[in-house]
Amino acid sequence: MKNAQSLSELNAVNSFAALPEAFYTRLPAQGLNNPRLLHANHEAAALIGLDPAVLSTSEFLEVFSGSRPLPGGDTLAAVYSGHQFGVWAGQLGDGRAHLLGEVEGPEGAWELQLKGSGMTPYSRMGDGRAVLRSSVREYLAGEAMHGLGVPTTRALALVVSDDPVMRETVETAAIVTRMSPSFVRFGSFEHWSSRRQPDLLKTLADYVIDRYYPQCREAQAGETPSETAPYVNLLQEVTRRTALLMADWQAVGFCHGVMNTDNMSILGLTLDYGPYGFMDGFRLGHICNHSDAEGRYSWNRQPSVALWNLYRLGGSLHMLVQDADALRAVLDQFEAIFTRAFHDRMGAKMGLAAWVPDDEALLDDLLKLMDANQADFTLTWRRLADALQGRRSAFEDLFIDRLAAGAWLDRLLARHAQQGRPVAETAAAMNRVNPLYVLRNHLAENAIRAAKMGDPGEIDTLLKLLRNPYVAQDGYERYAGLPPDWANGIEVSCSS
Repeated sequence: MKNAQSLSELNAVNSFAALPEAFYTRLPAQGLNNPRLLHANHEAAALIGLDPAVLSTSEFLEVFSGSRPLPGGDTLAAVYSGHQFGVWAGQLGDGRAHLLGEVEGPEGAWELQLKGSGMTPYSRMGDGRAVLRSSVREYLAGEAMHGLGVPTTRALALVVSDDPVMRETVETAAIVTRMSPSFVRFGSFEHWSSRRQPDLLKTLADYVIDRYYPQCREAQAGETPSETAPYVNLLQEVTRRTALLMADWQAVGFCHGVMNTDNMSILGLTLDYGPYGFMDGFRLGHICNHSDAEGRYSWNRQPSVALWNLYRLGGSLHMLVQDADALRAVLDQFEAIFTRAFHDRMGAKMGLAAWVPDDEALLDDLLKLMDANQADFTLTWRRLADALQGRRSAFEDLFIDRLAAGAWLDRLLARHAQQGRPVAETAAAMNRVNPLYVLRNHLAENAIRAAKMGDPGEIDTLLKLLRNPYVAQDGYERYAGLPPDWANGIEVSCSS
């Protein structure tokens, strides 16, 4: 398949725009003044079959700065509702985002969405804009998560301008182009159930099933076919994907920061990067969002919040499935799926070929030790392979209580001895699942500072490292080291 040599050659499909108009408002994006392309993502362009040469054209800048529509697209802002910080917020929607259209790529379709592209009917009290600071963070985040193997939205382009935007201070505007197979959320379903409109809820559910989960139409072994079975199966698949996503987040020390139901993807993707963070010093109750005064979305609560959100989705589908017990039985599977996946991931991080019940205490004791010492999350795991090969101090130096760290390490080494696996083989396996590079807040901050000067160099460097985060690269040691002292002063909030 030949790459498109211009945007007009892309294969637009626009399936969401074919839904009834109650699901969105058609309106043009509001472009930035004197826009400049700060960065374009060649890997993301390949996903939609776009030739890299197109990224430097004036047409590309005009479309992804919001100045003209995507050729063949159908620009709109979607409506949805949701629970925010556990409280019903009513109608929400794309308050500063425009879906430009959907493009069929070599391996599937991708929706292209501008974030920061002006006000919509769903902006409420917002101005419809995004600032450079948050846009750089979102542009980098999806690529960082993809490099770690975590399901996520992606980013195609980052456009900046000198247009002023008022947040805590006056900042400059930017637009990031996000890519996802779908931007449908749990809150999309809550919207229609809260309005007691089962016909539109069914339309949405059928669209999602037919487009993304066609296997949900197939009768399960021993199951009596019924009209409502596909919706039960839909909840089951979303529950499974969400449980696996939570295991992925916990294993890499990622905190989303604002797990509202309107930020939960129906496809089990990491969606809406705002006040997220990868932990430096580990705390079980780490809160990455300065706006989260109650700690609702702390690291150790993320799995239970995900289940709470799934119950809201299940409650919405109850309008289509009268058998509440069937829905509840599906939701009851979450804990087992998450626990098994979490143990698999954490066992691999410890170099264990197979998880056994006694490994639970080994993992819990390490997490408690890390919490008590605020040991660096990423480096603690990465240096386990060094310790296994005789370089114990690399691991123990991360702990204030080095004796306790050494005692725990002895237990892990004894566990490894039981496996009888060659040390070099085990260490290599551990380094394949314990990243060296993650998008720490201070690294993102350095990229933001450079971007404010019009320099995309730090973005280039971070993408190079984060796309292959498990392999050490010479000359980039500072990107894999402990954060500087000034990083402790970085705060991210819902305005981020």
